[in-house]
Amino acid sequence: MIEPHYHQNAAELVYCISGAAIVSILNPFTKEIKNYPIEPGQVANVPQGWWHYEIATENDTHLLAIFDAPTPDVILGSDILKFTPSNVMAHAYCLDETQWKKTIAPVVPSTYIGPPKDCNRVKSTTENLKEQKQQKDPHHKHKNKYMPMNPYPPYHYPNMNPYMNPYGSNPYGSYY
Repeated sequence: MIEPHYHQNAAELVYCISGAAIVSILNPFTKEIKNYPIEPGQVANVPQGWWHYEIATENDTHLLAIFDAPTPDVILGSDILKFTPSNVMAHAYCLDETQWKKTIAPVVPSTYIGPPKDCNRVKSTTENLKEQKQQKDPHHKHKNKYMPMNPYPPYHYPNMNPYMNPYGSNPYGSYY
């Protein structure tokens, strides 16, 4: 998993080289998370400044990030959680400051790819039930019980030439 983050100075194209992943993006206007499954040869577009993360849904997944800035800035969720003073978070969200400190104690700043190998998170009831069902199902087809196969079929734009620019006829964008 690439941890939740955003790029304040760059848009990003996430290209799937191998495996499969879901690119999840928070639309800041609708406040909805949209999930875009990608497989080899497919790409997901992340607009500049939008909160997003990627989760591999198969082992040996390789993604390539392409930016429209020579040096893209990155603001990581782990850094926001760790470096925002606890008293500010407690006051802003009406939280118990001591409980907040305890909650974020395991968060490692600048994680990028996570969770950490020594993660000892307690599984949720949903995760436990899912794992029990997978163990009982003799026809279970997942390659790895911790990385389920992509649950979403790849999206293909109907009636669209794959080499066509979806943003208009200028292949160089609006800057040229």
